[in-house]
Amino acid sequence: MKLSLYIAKRYLFAKKSRNAINVISAVSVAGVSVGTMALIIILSVFNGLETLVTSIFNTVDPDLKITAAEGKTFVPDSLRMKLLTEINGVSCYSLTIEENALLKYDERQVIATIKGVDENYVKVTSIDSSMWEGDFILKSKTGWNYAVVGVGIAQYLGLRVNFVQPLWIYVPAKNSGNTLVPEEAFNNEYISTSGLFQIEQEYDSKYVYVPIGFARSLIENKDGVSSIEIKFSGTADERTVQKNVTKIFGAGFVVQNKYEQQEIFYKVMRSERLAIFFILTLILIIASFNIIGSLTMLIIEKERDIEILKSLGADNDLIRKIFIFEGWMISIIGAFTGLLLGFIVCWLQQTYGFVKLQGETLIMDYYPVVMKLREFIIVLGTVLLIGFWAAWYPVRYLTKKYLIK
Repeated sequence: MKLSLYIAKRYLFAKKSRNAINVISAVSVAGVSVGTMALIIILSVFNGLETLVTSIFNTVDPDLKITAAEGKTFVPDSLRMKLLTEINGVSCYSLTIEENALLKYDERQVIATIKGVDENYVKVTSIDSSMWEGDFILKSKTGWNYAVVGVGIAQYLGLRVNFVQPLWIYVPAKNSGNTLVPEEAFNNEYISTSGLFQIEQEYDSKYVYVPIGFARSLIENKDGVSSIEIKFSGTADERTVQKNVTKIFGAGFVVQNKYEQQEIFYKVMRSERLAIFFILTLILIIASFNIIGSLTMLIIEKERDIEILKSLGADNDLIRKIFIFEGWMISIIGAFTGLLLGFIVCWLQQTYGFVKLQGETLIMDYYPVVMKLREFIIVLGTVLLIGFWAAWYPVRYLTKKYLIK
């Protein structure tokens, strides 16, 4: 093996009689390097985007969310709620209720969703860390109600934090279908604004947080909730807690963890990443045809060397190994060069943010990049596997002509 590897290195780096072989070998290394680098960069960008969006979801998504399997709201059972607090791993929970509403501020109107939450909501989520203006205050010490509005809604309405001009909220009354008087078709209340939050555009243009009592009064649903949102303790076993909660609430309820709450997004993201990986792998396979061409020309050029080696006692396996090792070395050099270049590009993007995101965003102004060792290993294994095939195929079939005794 040492002899075949030594000769293969000599063949790879020595000057050939035909300059085209040197050129094709260099192109082979460059093709594998560029393909490997592209894989590392694309996968790292996908990791960065997934991490960024996950951090956004983590701001508002609880560790566990309980909703009714049928219907918009349900009334929490006192016994179930008592059992919920006794589950090991449940730190606290919050009751919430949601309803679509018409918001009116000054002369402007917009359709949005009011979300009534209790005082535990800031413990269950990190919504208070996303305040753009003001504070996440829903109730004063004197019992006055306040709303926290998404920045998108606030910009459309021309709304800022103030306690002078109120925000009017209109919700269809329960018996609105039995009246012909427009004023009686809606329940309405006014409320002052204590803060504006900013998470991401879709969420900012949809939600307004209000106290749960205020929301229930508007919706005319005295004890109902849309969901029970749960926060895990630091030592909680997430699967065990979810299993225990599901057992308590039964088949009439849906218990979702953070992944299941945004399942479509995560599935789409993973499908896109897998598709990109296969597309770039196909490009790598095409680039590896240069290795086939390089080895083919080298075998033809070294026909005389093959005869000399055979006369010195070299067997067919030794001669095949020489050319297989040369093909492997092209792949290995290209793979490690590509990994190094990919790492450098990703590190520069992480450190300096050269490639900017298009459009206005206050979350991040450049493409996020997250490098993972696992993906470096997967890419390296994929490239070397392709390189093995690209070297084995021509050597297996093209050396037959020269190895017949």
